[in-house]
Amino acid sequence: MKVLITGGAGYLGTALCEALANEKSIKEVIIYDNLSRQNYNLLIGKSKLDERFKLVEADILDSRNLRKAVNAVDVVFHFAAKVTTPFADQNAHLFEQVNHWGTAELTYAIEESKVQKLIYMSSVSVYGSGDDVKAIDQSLNPKTFYGISKMRGEEHVSRLQDKYETYIVRCGNVYGYNKSMRFDAVINKFLFEANFHGKINIHGNGEQHRPFVHIDTVTRQMISILNGEHQSGTFNLIEHNYSVNNIVEVLQELYPDLEMIFINNNMKFRELKVDAGKGNMGQSDQRLSLLRERLFAFKHEFTF
Repeated sequence: MKVLITGGAGYLGTALCEALANEKSIKEVIIYDNLSRQNYNLLIGKSKLDERFKLVEADILDSRNLRKAVNAVDVVFHFAAKVTTPFADQNAHLFEQVNHWGTAELTYAIEESKVQKLIYMSSVSVYGSGDDVKAIDQSLNPKTFYGISKMRGEEHVSRLQDKYETYIVRCGNVYGYNKSMRFDAVINKFLFEANFHGKINIHGNGEQHRPFVHIDTVTRQMISILNGEHQSGTFNLIEHNYSVNNIVEVLQELYPDLEMIFINNNMKFRELKVDAGKGNMGQSDQRLSLLRERLFAFKHEFTF
């Protein structure tokens, strides 16, 4: 089996590459990434990928290189995206170009290839926000340019559902350690700031909820799709709906002297909770003890 990972040098791509290295059925992995985040961690270090892994440094909008890469594989994981926090709303044009039209370019290339399976990493941001719990079968109502661009990407992937084995995975906020870290994601950012600065900034009253999923869970589910353990379709991928204050409570246990600075603490920020039952690939687990265990392990990855 030959695999292409767009955005393969990023946070999720790095985790998947390390997992694929243990899969004997994999003959080749093409890591397709423009390295725009200057994240080279997958490409260096003592833990090396073997000769089955190849880097193609190219952009998702580079149709010539993209088609060449797609034509060489059986399975495509589409992770390449302009990524941001769920309710950020800057760089409308960049979201549109990369997330919408980049996905369109990929689907066009797949239609001219022998690809058998496409896994598209979407986002829970396509649900928008509100006080109700968002379910897999309800209408989408994204509130940001990012969410809109991911929804448009879903529309392009949906066109292929009658011809190919396709998976649309609406992923929650990913947290946890790997060598290609993202420290703009809320839990990772809080832990970094708590460890090195001894203080964190909390916007609003902290009661706003977000859906979260650990990076190991994301990787495990990607491998299960690869191995045919799911039928094609659209899924959520979350484990917890935590409030910001839930996360802070755990951080205070890990860092008893933690200073918290509330910014606009009289404001209630947008709410997003996603149903962790029907249509969810992750196993629902709202326990703070699990978050504590995972953040404790993450804390010990810091060198000081």
